[in-house]
Amino acid sequence: MKTIVIKNYGGPEVLEVTESSIPFITEPSQVLVKVRATSVNPLDYQVRRGDYASHFELPLTTGHDIAGDVITVGEAVKKWKAGDKVYYSPRFGGTGSYAEYHITDESSLSRMPDNLSYEEAAAIPLIGGTVWEMLVVRAQIKKGDRILILGGAGGVGSLAIQVAKSLGAYVYTTGQSILHEKLQHLGADVVIDHHKENWVKKIQSYTSGKGVDVIIDTVGGSTLSDSPLALADYGAVVTLVDIAQPQNLIHAWEKNATYHFVFTRQSRDELHHITQLIETGQIKPVIDSIYPLEEIQKAHQRIEDSQRDRPLLGKIVLSL
Repeated sequence: MKTIVIKNYGGPEVLEVTESSIPFITEPSQVLVKVRATSVNPLDYQVRRGDYASHFELPLTTGHDIAGDVITVGEAVKKWKAGDKVYYSPRFGGTGSYAEYHITDESSLSRMPDNLSYEEAAAIPLIGGTVWEMLVVRAQIKKGDRILILGGAGGVGSLAIQVAKSLGAYVYTTGQSILHEKLQHLGADVVIDHHKENWVKKIQSYTSGKGVDVIIDTVGGSTLSDSPLALADYGAVVTLVDIAQPQNLIHAWEKNATYHFVFTRQSRDELHHITQLIETGQIKPVIDSIYPLEEIQKAHQRIEDSQRDRPLLGKIVLSL
């Protein structure tokens, strides 16, 4: 089977297309899945460049989204059978999704929504669990809340806009002017061009100085220290971005703010809620582009390149 292998940490050039043996079931609760599509996440290139070297041994195969078909099941597996369409996120630290077949425990699997293609389904598992964790578990978004999603065009941001809207929130987001119409189509009530406007001042203006109830950070930088300036009293900031530099949180103290730090979630229970929203038509995967698995290097270049010929919107998918 075709497999993408990383023998040394580095840039997209270290992603090698190789041939390897199809894995086989060794435990009674395992399932063999034919991967039909996967996707590219920031977590994938972070693993590739060695950010999580202590969690892996080289050579490795990364990738954290799978949509595909069950091929065979272990003797203890009762819920799943050959031919079932599934989607899920491989366990962090284990063998990833950049291959034609994948072995996983049945506890990882979720039923793929009937109204999605494999490519659309592959855009959801990792960010689906993450968005639900950020908005519902941590921020506890409710109807009428004002929420600011920083980085609305990314994979997490484009899904978070839709989920927040489905929960009844009033949604502000940031994005380039060329994407405003598309972000509004996803459900954003107000889009701020962070390249041309100061998002803190714009939020203060839009809310008459009251601020928003929740800020979702997918951007990083100085966001943790800047956010309280746009936050309502007793508001919440939820971030999934690494803290690359010290942050001054004096304004957070003044606002009685709550901060939540979320490492990417891979919960089947949380994905179940996202599945329901997909099947009822309340949210839909946003696909930026689709590459064949063999063009994995180009796909990684697209997600990392700051000088893109067109802005990134949604997820980059790999088709097998």
